[in-house]
Amino acid sequence: MVFQAAENRYESMKYNRSGRSGLQLPAVSLGLWHNFGGVDPFENGRAMLRKAFDLGITHFDLANNYGPPAGSAEEMFGQVLKKDFAPYRDEMVISTKAGYYMWPGPYGDWGSRKYLISSLDQSLKRMGLDYVDIFYSHRPDPNTPLEETMAALDAVVRQGKALYVGISNYSAEQTAQAIEILNRLGTPLLINQPDYSMFNRWIEDGLQDVLEENGVGSIVFSPLEQGLLTNKYLTGIPADSRAAKPTGFLQENEITPEVVARVQKLNELAAERGQSLSQMALAWVLRGGKVTSVLIGASKVGQIEENVAALNNLEFTQDELNRIDEILK
Repeated sequence: MVFQAAENRYESMKYNRSGRSGLQLPAVSLGLWHNFGGVDPFENGRAMLRKAFDLGITHFDLANNYGPPAGSAEEMFGQVLKKDFAPYRDEMVISTKAGYYMWPGPYGDWGSRKYLISSLDQSLKRMGLDYVDIFYSHRPDPNTPLEETMAALDAVVRQGKALYVGISNYSAEQTAQAIEILNRLGTPLLINQPDYSMFNRWIEDGLQDVLEENGVGSIVFSPLEQGLLTNKYLTGIPADSRAAKPTGFLQENEITPEVVARVQKLNELAAERGQSLSQMALAWVLRGGKVTSVLIGASKVGQIEENVAALNNLEFTQDELNRIDEILK
């Protein structure tokens, strides 16, 4: 059966301009970091991608190493693009990244021109694309001059392989340097992708100021702190949760009684607002218009529907913000 996107897909999604660029991104974007790899059921991932697009999510965020195995999330997305999304390509913003380990030897990691451009070529083949909308340097490389890494980003735009460029996991100081270099080269920085949540507020200490002063957008990952800011851990650690897995980024020893008590108080406030905890956490990240888009992950369709519904209530009273700050102390 041929996929036909919902006709009302743009009616309820909110779109924000990325910095001073001409590009608008949905307030909620979908990341394919987990649950879209070769080890995951294809039809479940396909259903999530379809639902996301039907809800107005036009931005799909990938990286060369997403899977597992590495590369398989891009391959999976490429299949869905071919089967379902081909008529809608120009309605989508597709991004990918390079910067973490991808293949053996000295040219399969970090931030050299050799690695970044080779990796993007591979990503385009896996997805069956002529270009991506945004190509990121996934992390700064301490052993490669920043000028070389930024020159590689500039080059892929001039080669027609990317429309815009971004950086991820860069500090405020590194971001300021990257902006200056890219401006000099003539390919302005579109966006920075840092981690940010109620429990992880480091970008408020300088990075947001750098982005605002320079007209650069931001899209934040892990806004739900690997699931901690959901109803999943209100009463303990479920057996099927990320924290229960020895290889997860959220570890069991991080979920202390103090953390659970904070999460429970935040959940009470969310209920007063008529939201789930995850919806309030996403709304909080988007508060004040400093963040362009919030990047969600998902393992089932219902999670995408719930998270997009956060946009129904993005306003906070000063009392609510004060209460949240008090809880987070």
